[in-house]
Amino acid sequence: MPRYAIIEAPSPLGLWPSGVERTPEVLQRLGLGRALDARHAGRIEPPGYDPVRDEATRMLNPQGIADYSVSLADIVGEAVDQGEFPIVLGGDCSILLGCMLALRRRDRYGLLFLDGHADFYQPEASLTGEAADMDLALVSGRGPGIVTDIDGGRPYVRDEDIVLFGHRDAEIARQYGSQDVNATDITVLDLPAVRKAGVAASASAAVRRLADGEGRGFWIHLDVDVLDDAVMPAVDYRMEGGLDLEELVTVLRSAVGSGHAVGLDLTIFNPNLDPNRTIARNLVGALVRALR
Repeated sequence: MPRYAIIEAPSPLGLWPSGVERTPEVLQRLGLGRALDARHAGRIEPPGYDPVRDEATRMLNPQGIADYSVSLADIVGEAVDQGEFPIVLGGDCSILLGCMLALRRRDRYGLLFLDGHADFYQPEASLTGEAADMDLALVSGRGPGIVTDIDGGRPYVRDEDIVLFGHRDAEIARQYGSQDVNATDITVLDLPAVRKAGVAASASAAVRRLADGEGRGFWIHLDVDVLDDAVMPAVDYRMEGGLDLEELVTVLRSAVGSGHAVGLDLTIFNPNLDPNRTIARNLVGALVRALR
């Protein structure tokens, strides 16, 4: 089992303070770190949230996200340098920028992107300006330089080193004018493709694609809305369908068990929508089964 390090990243800067910022405290209180025998490597507090969309970038909180990404990259990088496997508990999907910036500073790495949405909007097409709409686009170098070119590192991950897995919003994204992720060199395994091939076979193919690439390893981005709404309704943008918890365990076991995964971030879970903590307990149980 890897040596895990828990990093708390309670940033809502790419969404809004809906409750996602409470995820680290709730999952830790329910014993995630203890169950994984993980070192608590720190907590990065976000700057204040500005609800006004920036005129130049058409994003919410671009400077705050940039500053937060630098701070998060520093602590993620320290854990990686110590041979640990960082588990970064968000927060919203904008925390992915700091995680991938940490790896970009060190070498070339890949990305296994588990998400119910492709998150590939350009800022001007996004209805909200939320970075959580566009984090995959941003980490692959598409978007304003203030967030995509920190340290002169654009892109933080190359298209050919990314596998997008399990998303199910393609029709909605087309309707709202998102860039087409299928028109890139990103490997796209949407939910229908995963269902057709089978989850285990699809996970193996995704991991093999990343392991056979030119990177030193790969990061796992887990937006919990990749899960079926029936088991994960505690998210702010709900959609029908998705993976069940055991299927998620299968995917994560395949990724971590490959020996090529170097860290994971978890985003978008909203404890305010789970008052009795049933969903949170089920999520912690699935993560422990997968990562142990």
